[in-house]
Amino acid sequence: MKEIFSENKLCICCMENHNVKTVLEDEYNIFKDVPVNYTAKYYYCDKADEFYADEEMTAANDIAMKDAYREKMDLLTSKEIRSIRSKYGITQNDLCVLLGWGKKTVTRYESHQVQDNAHDSILRKLDKDPEWFIDLLSKAKGSFSTEAYNKYLNTAVSLYEQDGDQYLRKTIIAKYAPFYNNKILNGNTHLSLDKVVDVIRYFSNSPLVKSLFKVKLMKMLWYGDALAYKQRGKAITGLVYEALPMGAVPIAHNLIIDLKGISYEEISLNDGTVYHFCKTNNETYPNLTPEEKQILDKVIDKLGSMSTNEIVSFMHKEDAYTQTKPRDIITYKYAKNLHI
Repeated sequence: MKEIFSENKLCICCMENHNVKTVLEDEYNIFKDVPVNYTAKYYYCDKADEFYADEEMTAANDIAMKDAYREKMDLLTSKEIRSIRSKYGITQNDLCVLLGWGKKTVTRYESHQVQDNAHDSILRKLDKDPEWFIDLLSKAKGSFSTEAYNKYLNTAVSLYEQDGDQYLRKTIIAKYAPFYNNKILNGNTHLSLDKVVDVIRYFSNSPLVKSLFKVKLMKMLWYGDALAYKQRGKAITGLVYEALPMGAVPIAHNLIIDLKGISYEEISLNDGTVYHFCKTNNETYPNLTPEEKQILDKVIDKLGSMSTNEIVSFMHKEDAYTQTKPRDIITYKYAKNLHI
């Protein structure tokens, strides 16, 4: 027993006025055939040497027991469920509407009822995926007032923007999952998006690299990885490259350029859009080793001043391109015959 408070008042246990202690007591119980240990709160009467609880304490102790069960069964606690709802600023009733649940379901989960595994998974997904929240909100728009809808939408969009890079990385990593253990396709290197960002910034910040448009950047990335593999049997980034009409291009290239830390401008050209990669304010590259920087410097010295058309033409002469069928993955076995 641990005393946390004492107050002189009418003791409901002995019906006398005296100092009534509020205490914490370690409890053991069985819930759904599972033994649980938790901390309960009680009033303690010295005169009668007894614990007792009012209605509020009884409810709180019930939640404490069920939260101990939840933790043991790897389910969200009532506090964690409230935190998810609070993160989006959404009411209990509106969250039920959003998820298509009974109108008191969330209220019960935040108080006395333990959620099942299916609902627990939905709440966890909601916690990690603001984009999904936005999609659900859009589908249920007619069920909310304009004020509530805009409030929830603005909050979710803000959360998505804050964590956008995290979700983008997960999407890219998922696309690379099939190549995780294929050393000849990933250059004997597991994908490192931190290295990818640093390599792109290293190229874009170099004064020796002229007119770094997307097509040129993609080729320079491949040459950096291929040269690293040629010299040490291991690529730098772990990117996997396809043989497209303009040369080597990494899987998920359209997503990669939007990673946090990469800077580019969109330029309208001939009824289309091209991407020009710009110098960044950050000129430190914590994820690149001195050896890797030396490899990238060799690529810059050879290719940095080339135009997009010149580097495409140069790439088209590589065995890696001529020996790979269009749109097939380029294996690193051709790196031994690299022209740089």
